[in-house]
Amino acid sequence: MNTAFWRWFGVAGVSALIGATAALAAGPWVWNLAEAGATSSPAVAAANVQTTPAVANVTVTDGIEQVVKKVEPAVVGVVDYTTQSPDTWFSTSTSGSPTESGVGTGVIFAKDSQWAYVVTNNHVVDGADKVEVVLGSGKHLPATVVGTDMFTDLAVLKVPVADVKNVTPVQFGDSDNLQAGEPAIAIGTPMGLDFADTVTAGIVSAPKRVMPVEEPDTNQVLDYQTVIQTDAAINPGNSGGPLLNIAGQVIGINSSKIVAEGVEGMGFAIPARVVQNVAYQILQTGHAVHPAIGVEGYSLASLPAVLRPDVPVDYGVWVRTVTSPQASAAGLRPQDVIVAVDGHTVQSAADLRTYVFDNGQVGKTVQLTVYRGSQKLTLTVPLTDMNQVSNAPQTAPASPYGN
Repeated sequence: MNTAFWRWFGVAGVSALIGATAALAAGPWVWNLAEAGATSSPAVAAANVQTTPAVANVTVTDGIEQVVKKVEPAVVGVVDYTTQSPDTWFSTSTSGSPTESGVGTGVIFAKDSQWAYVVTNNHVVDGADKVEVVLGSGKHLPATVVGTDMFTDLAVLKVPVADVKNVTPVQFGDSDNLQAGEPAIAIGTPMGLDFADTVTAGIVSAPKRVMPVEEPDTNQVLDYQTVIQTDAAINPGNSGGPLLNIAGQVIGINSSKIVAEGVEGMGFAIPARVVQNVAYQILQTGHAVHPAIGVEGYSLASLPAVLRPDVPVDYGVWVRTVTSPQASAAGLRPQDVIVAVDGHTVQSAADLRTYVFDNGQVGKTVQLTVYRGSQKLTLTVPLTDMNQVSNAPQTAPASPYGN
């Protein structure tokens, strides 16, 4: 949680993470988050016969109302607080105190005998010194960050289950089989707690849109993720809230939107399949399990000329250090330049990471094509876990979906 990272994307420099609504200054960024097929109600089926637009509109509205009644109790506000250093010029205070710095959204997705678990965006809680969950009643509950993952922009919080004993966790839907044009409903806390439980509706504009994920402070592209595009209104503060189908299942976690003059209705959500896998991994281990080659590397094109090795290419990933014993044993060395993995050309560090995330798994081997000076080599390297810091609870509910 204390990592200064977060992920999402910038499109032509105009995309803006719909992150938490900052109380004093707007903040974060955008980006990479299951549902069983929705069953049609008799009213919806009737709309397929011969009916008027007015009747069809009533049917859709009725469906949205039922979704909201079902899911809204599980949707919560997420408030983060940061400690401001005392201003030595204008203040006599000797110590800073936590002040509200942002508001986002979360949704309760699991419970055990002690805790209720909330999934939200990593950028909503990134850098926070204290986090609170706000129920629909307005009650503020101290929340503990179980774990975060900047690469999928997801975080899991926990609150005492006794405080939400009457709340039913949401169900995930099948985000792999979404169709453009099907209904999409968003519930969240846009622009702060005064607008808690705001409901907006639209459609799935595109079920699989590939967008870059950026590190929030440097805007460096970390990798690329497939996300759900929707025209349901997504505003600052909606981050971490659910995107739902007409059956009331979570198909995604809202994370970002494109902000630019003349642009309307381009919001994005992390697919539910990714959400459920990462959230349950965090519950079990305190971090998401991402396969990695085991190097610290940089895009060759981003290096200043003085650091560039003498290789016959101007693309690839320059290896600064080898961090994995397995990669070292496989022959990978500092100053090597990785230009392909499993025959897939690697233009940048983001390309390499995206391929490994999407196609690899811990323990699996990949074939790396590297240049060591002018010498071209092929190395077989086993993938390892990124091994992010774990602060998982001693016990946590097992994923009903598997990993």
